[in-house]
Amino acid sequence: MNKKSFTYKKSGVDIKAADKFIKFISTISSNKKGKKKFNNIGGFGSISNIPKNFKDPKIVACTDGVGTKIEIANHLNKFDTIGIDLVAMSVNDLIVQGARPLFFLDYISINKIDLSKLKSIIKGIIKGCKISKCNLVGGETAEMPGTYEKGKFDIAGFAVGIVEAKKILHKKRIKMNNLLLAVPSNGLHSNGFSLVRRILEKKKISIKKNKFLKKELIKPTKIYVSEILKLIDKKLLNGCANITGGGIVENIKRIIPNNYCANINLNKIKPLKIFNWLKKNNVTDREMLKTFNCGVGFCLIIESKNLNKVCNIFPKNFKPYVIGKITKNTNKVRLNGEIDWQK
Repeated sequence: MNKKSFTYKKSGVDIKAADKFIKFISTISSNKKGKKKFNNIGGFGSISNIPKNFKDPKIVACTDGVGTKIEIANHLNKFDTIGIDLVAMSVNDLIVQGARPLFFLDYISINKIDLSKLKSIIKGIIKGCKISKCNLVGGETAEMPGTYEKGKFDIAGFAVGIVEAKKILHKKRIKMNNLLLAVPSNGLHSNGFSLVRRILEKKKISIKKNKFLKKELIKPTKIYVSEILKLIDKKLLNGCANITGGGIVENIKRIIPNNYCANINLNKIKPLKIFNWLKKNNVTDREMLKTFNCGVGFCLIIESKNLNKVCNIFPKNFKPYVIGKITKNTNKVRLNGEIDWQK
């Protein structure tokens, strides 16, 4: 071959490295469940069975990424949890409508194939799928020299779920005097990291030298699939919201019916230590509430008579607690009191 000739590899794209990665994914993600199996990894499309026990199934689809939390992973050179975040951000949205996750696909775009980094990411994705009880059926890895700086990458996830028509969590299920419950988060999840990174930059804080921040900022998003699906099966849930970008107010607004209001007592909220740290770094209460989950990873709307049954579904660290109730009002969310950041 002429040394001066142009090749795809010389332009920065290594097909052989990509093939090695696909073989690795195929090896660790093989699904042995069910009578009929499909070898989806490496194909042009993915084939999945539709569960037979659904009389009137509806398909629900979600897509999301993990935002600039990727830069924290890059900074710490730790990539084994960011894949869990990716799955969590989509499946936690699916369950808001009552859907059970069926399968997941990922998209990874990177400056140059780095097998060690990509293997760590995909292991996290597979772990997230296992927690969610869904299958990784395919995806895409794009080597894009010139688009990303050296060592940089981005990831996106796509989840598909299924729900029985009669189990869809419509707004009409939410009634007067229903209780609003907060399910604790386990940290920042995957939102607000641009603001976090701005604080770190301006304050010249090294997360590598700060044990607390090093642990907190890379902690993977809590996946609520198991608990929420149990609540749905037991008919204990009228509505729920995944608290992501936009914080508590904007996400709860999305599920409240017209002429009803979620009256929230902010004094009841139990913020985690990481939010106290953020508050101390000159972030206003208003900014905290519209940017971060503030310790509330998920919200439930239930009948008051079912409170104990609902709480018993959750493990000790994620026991829901009452933060408000549903009343009649044209404002979909009303806040009372203030969060005690020292709790």
